[in-house]
Amino acid sequence: MNAHEVVMLDLDSMCANLTDEFAALAGKRVLITGGAGFLGHYFIQSALHWNNHVHAHGAPIHVVIYDNFVRGMPQWLSKAEGDRNLVLIRHDIRNPLPSDIGDFQFIIHAASIASPTFYKRDPIGTMDANVNGLRMLLEYARGQKEKGRPVEGFLFFSSSEIYGDPSPENIPTPETYRGLVSCTGPRACYDEAKRYGETLCVNFAHQFGVPVKVARPFNNYGPGLKISDRRVIPDFARDMMNGRDIIMHSDGSPQRTFCYAADAVTGYYKVLVKGHSGEAYNIGVEDPEISMSGLAERLTTIAKELFGYKGSVIRQGSQDASYLIDNPNRRCPVITKARAHLGYNPSTSLDEGLKRSLIWYNENRDAPDA
Repeated sequence: MNAHEVVMLDLDSMCANLTDEFAALAGKRVLITGGAGFLGHYFIQSALHWNNHVHAHGAPIHVVIYDNFVRGMPQWLSKAEGDRNLVLIRHDIRNPLPSDIGDFQFIIHAASIASPTFYKRDPIGTMDANVNGLRMLLEYARGQKEKGRPVEGFLFFSSSEIYGDPSPENIPTPETYRGLVSCTGPRACYDEAKRYGETLCVNFAHQFGVPVKVARPFNNYGPGLKISDRRVIPDFARDMMNGRDIIMHSDGSPQRTFCYAADAVTGYYKVLVKGHSGEAYNIGVEDPEISMSGLAERLTTIAKELFGYKGSVIRQGSQDASYLIDNPNRRCPVITKARAHLGYNPSTSLDEGLKRSLIWYNENRDAPDA
């Protein structure tokens, strides 16, 4: 299997699992902010795949992307640029919305720096995208309702980071857990912006009737996540693709569950269309909860089988003094609510997801810093 086959397999699976959701989006305009990023990879391609291969003779989903393209134009998006149902607009969501924005029936606000390495370099910009950008989009949705052209669904991307470092009795973590988060630490620009963003969403839903829903992602990975992103799986993949030992900047004990991109974006579309207004949903997988050292060993085994990788796992301290400050020891969701409200059912095993990811990285080894 090559990278193209991996993506096609994922897109077919997503379309099969989003029959009702994509039918609800048919003939509608969907705005995706930050669409050139990791999540946009499958958000956009799955909708266009449905238009062109699954529902070719019906009303299409019209997708409009707002992105500042500060990271450049990813190759997958360049290839899709000529699609008649895709519009790319260079816009920084921290700035006022374009005066000619037009009418959108669905909005997905995914514009944000999500990698700790990079959001700690621009904390104010990170907060502005998640707070000011969100506020402008919510005000737009409020205005559309007053004009009699209401937005039907609005999705805000929060984060599992809003839970901070839960105490052991609160792991696995349900949506009702209120969090244990520093408001001044090196991760606070991201964590607290997401928390305040959720507060905005809840109150716009209750006070103005904006149909906004919140997704809390738990460690997504897979095709579209740049090898230069500086999160754990692309970091390990970059070492392996260059024939180097895997370098771990911790003792390897922190534990996570990892949700494959195709399963995650399927869940996000379900939140957008079927989620309850003003409510938050954990999107991820409940098991296996794996340590970073266990993840490194599993990736090493898969890479040896796929490519004959000969490296080892090396532990080495980070030069970033804030690297592990406020880093949660464990992160694992309860997804009962998403299963019950949305019919969310992630099905890609960790080994299969890691295999597909490494196949994709093998053909996507070069990328500018995310």
